[in-house]
Amino acid sequence: MLTSGTVSVSQMMAIARLAFEQGDIADAATDARILIGGLLNLSTTELLTRSDRVLEDSEIMLVEAAIQRRVQREPVHRILGRREFFGIDLELSPATLEPRPDTEILVDRILHHLRQIVAKKGSARILDLGTGTGAIGLSLLHECPQAEAVLCDISSDALIVAQRNAERNELAARVHTVKSDWYQQVSGQFDIIVSNPPYIVRNVISSLAQEVIGFDPILALDGGVDGLDAYRTIAAGAAPYLLEGGMVAVEIGYDQRESVCLIFTSCGYVLHEAARDYGGNDRVLVFARDAAV
Repeated sequence: MLTSGTVSVSQMMAIARLAFEQGDIADAATDARILIGGLLNLSTTELLTRSDRVLEDSEIMLVEAAIQRRVQREPVHRILGRREFFGIDLELSPATLEPRPDTEILVDRILHHLRQIVAKKGSARILDLGTGTGAIGLSLLHECPQAEAVLCDISSDALIVAQRNAERNELAARVHTVKSDWYQQVSGQFDIIVSNPPYIVRNVISSLAQEVIGFDPILALDGGVDGLDAYRTIAAGAAPYLLEGGMVAVEIGYDQRESVCLIFTSCGYVLHEAARDYGGNDRVLVFARDAAV
């Protein structure tokens, strides 16, 4: 173990980066910066301006333990226990999927429609199916003060985290959590139904990176034999829960656009909008109810 009085912030950053490089961590420098900044409560700027600050023994022990966890493939934000997502701060837990930047595209795309609904009606109701941390629903509420949301999940532990995240971001007054297997315990109607459902093909899960299969809950990954089980359930059950002019927005796997579109169109929906992720892959589909149905 290193001792206090000998290790500065910049030296610890170098130690972490080297350990990650030797451990074949893909973006060693970025992970070192995020991890140490988070553990020491230092912003990116402060990591530079206070780089010569000498660490205490307790800080060294904390960082060294975290470095070993990352080398063993635990994701940085899992170690920190929180993650920033679309401008809000989210607590993570073993019961929740870690929100990824690509999911912010779903929030961004549906936010435009949400604001249009509010401009027309003065308010809006959102149903976030399989909410996990509450990332999607809470982000929409944060951006749209006139909206309220029901956050739904089959996991009681996930809902506890979602509720804490609502309180953490001062959104609890506009949030209601429901334990439900998709729509089973949901009541009422909504302007927007959103979901980032499990969509990984079951026999592919074992080949995913250790950062995923070792730490994300399988329930949030396993989309069934063909990866499409959740979309069938969402599409088949949405109509009674949609207000007139309502929309359904879902995140999809990179190769699922055609299949998911077919599922929704067979249930009486039309594709209103599609968006790709930062890697250029199909990632978000927004559906409206077919007026002819």
